[in-house]
Amino acid sequence: MRVVAAMSGGVDSSVVAGLLVEQGHEVIGVHMKLHDAPSHPSTAGGKHCCGLDDALDARRVADRLGIPFYVMDLRQAFQQAVMDDFVATYAAGATPNPCIQCNGVLKFKVLLQRARALGASHLATGHYARIGPGPTLQRAADLDKDQSYFLFPVTPAALAQTLFPLGGMTKDEVRGHARRLGLVNADKPESQEVCFIPDDDHARFVQEQRPDLDGSGDIVHQDGRLLGQHDGYWRYTVGQRRGLGVATGEPLYVLSIDAPSRRVVVGPDDALLHQAVRATGMSWSRDPADLAQLDGLSARIRHRGGLVPARVQASDDGRSAWVHFRAPARAAAKGQAVVLYQGDDVLGGGWIREVQA
Repeated sequence: MRVVAAMSGGVDSSVVAGLLVEQGHEVIGVHMKLHDAPSHPSTAGGKHCCGLDDALDARRVADRLGIPFYVMDLRQAFQQAVMDDFVATYAAGATPNPCIQCNGVLKFKVLLQRARALGASHLATGHYARIGPGPTLQRAADLDKDQSYFLFPVTPAALAQTLFPLGGMTKDEVRGHARRLGLVNADKPESQEVCFIPDDDHARFVQEQRPDLDGSGDIVHQDGRLLGQHDGYWRYTVGQRRGLGVATGEPLYVLSIDAPSRRVVVGPDDALLHQAVRATGMSWSRDPADLAQLDGLSARIRHRGGLVPARVQASDDGRSAWVHFRAPARAAAKGQAVVLYQGDDVLGGGWIREVQA
């Protein structure tokens, strides 16, 4: 097959390209130029992605493997789909997830379309996830590395043209393949920060992007007490404990953020337990009408968060759904995703818009 390998410059996507070459496929390496974020001292050692050094690493790997390599300028699409959404979500008092936006809009729509234009039958990425019958998105074999949460918007049609060669491997196995293949980035550290905010200061980024927005306001206890002031409600997220700037002698956590009044509401840990969430923008791999009484359904409300037994009640048009937890879920945040599983299979997911205590 002719396959486009999305090459970020990291070890995972580089090994994908190498394994596909070994399997006899015609591989084309593609690096996505997404932004012009400056480098920052915190990114030393490769702990960010999508910068100039990463593009050079990807090109060196492609040269080593003897495959053609292209850089695709997707900055405008990334700005609109990811960066603008990131700022708008914080401005609305919610917590964005740019990795899901990047996957759902760019990699498996825009980049997949470009792959087809190059005559490729498949797009291959370094995600830790698997594709089962259907096709159905599944969790990775290595649950510590599983990235299926970030991939819920990928449609079955896109999955049918996608390869996840690392879905059955551990990270150590991937690095072993990288050393065996002689890849320059075999021991490169993993990216950690949001790629377009290399100093990891999202509050600064939001303020720079929206200098007209006054986010200052009150920090209020859930019982109504005024505890202090803050200089930007987008600095906070539900469940946060550190950096609140108030002291009452008891541990306090952010419970909610009200953008119109610019109030940040705090309270005790047990007030973070939620019984249900309402999600919109739902993506389904199964008919939602069949899920109402499904046994073994579970939900995840954040990456690396535990699976919580749940039941789902979708709207008639399937665009929204209530997810009711059979055991309380902690710190569900508006703007994040709720993703539904049965065993390893991803059944659907959407964006949390309402939280029920």
